[in-house]
Order: sequence, then structure tokens, then C-alpha cells
Amino acid sequence: MSKVWQYGGLVASVVLIAFGIGSIVTGIDGRDRVRSDLAREQIVGTPDSTIPNQLVDTGTEAQAFAKVMRKHALEATGGRTYAQMGQYLDANGNETSDEAAAAKDPKTGKPVANQARNLWVTETALSTALNTAFFAESVATFAIVMGIAMLLTGIGFLVLTLTTLRRLTAEAKRRMASAARQGDARVPEAVA
Repeated sequence: MSKVWQYGGLVASVVLIAFGIGSIVTGIDGRDRVRSDLAREQIVGTPDSTIPNQLVDTGTEAQAFAKVMRKHALEATGGRTYAQMGQYLDANGNETSDEAAAAKDPKTGKPVANQARNLWVTETALSTALNTAFFAESVATFAIVMGIAMLLTGIGFLVLTLTTLRRLTAEAKRRMASAARQGDARVPEAVA
């Protein structure tokens, strides 16, 4: 067996162990960052949520709060989403997407915006941020799990490589000792 193959196993083991450790550290840092950033916002679950009066400081809690925010937004808009509402309000307070039919703001002269639609935009932005926190924490957890898998694989590969190298070295020594006892002038080929 050539030295390239012998030491290639050692190098591969060390690389797997290093990447495993790096992945674990990155995952732990990612989870910590998500949790500290969420806690900094001081979001508290509403009484009708699955996390009532609880500080939202994990990805799972962020996802739960995003769900209740969507529920509240649908209640405020009569069960309609952004695309189902008119962009403006007319003089009678009815929704319209026709700028010419929209009532004009006396101060600005611009069409009166549909506040329910604007509420939907705000809710969507906030719930997207909360769902992103959930996703980020999930990715961090995946990085930790993959890091553990790479670490264990690297350790296993290292044990296997070292066991094989010891066996080959012992076998070469045994062949050399046997040849010396027999007085053979030729030295058996050692493990190269």
C-alpha cells in the first residue's frame, strides 16, 4: 500500500473532524444569535397565542407568534389577503384600485390609501422576519447535527485508518523477522 493511500486516510480523517467541529461551532453560534436577537425585540405572546405572555426568544416561538399575527391580520381585513383588497378608498369608504375613483387626501391631494391593506403589508413584513428566525434556527440545528455526524465519521475513519496502518506495519515486521530467521538474504518488501 503506497504512502499516499496510508496518509490520505489520516488527512481525510483530520479534515472530517475539523469540518465537524467547525460546523458544530457555527451552528451553536447561529442558534445563540437567533435567540439573542429575538429576545432583544422583547416580543411577548398574546393571550390567544400558543405562547401566552411568554417572551419570544426561540425560532419555534417566533413561528408560533407569526401564525397568531396572520390570524389577527385576517381578522382585521375580514379574512382577505393583500391581493384581495383595493389599494385605495373612495369617497364612501369603499375599496378601489382605480386611482381616479379614489378619494383624495385634502392635505396631500393624493389618493387615500386603504389602511387595511397597509396593515397587511406590515404584518407580512413582521411575520416574514419571525419565520426567517425559525428557519435560521432550524438551519443552525441542522449544522450542529451535521457537524456531529462529520465528527463521528472522522473519528471512525481515523480509528479504521490507524488500525489498518498498525496491522500492515505489524505484518511487514513479521515478514522481515521470518525472513531473517530463515537466513534469506532477500528482505521482504516493506510497507511502502
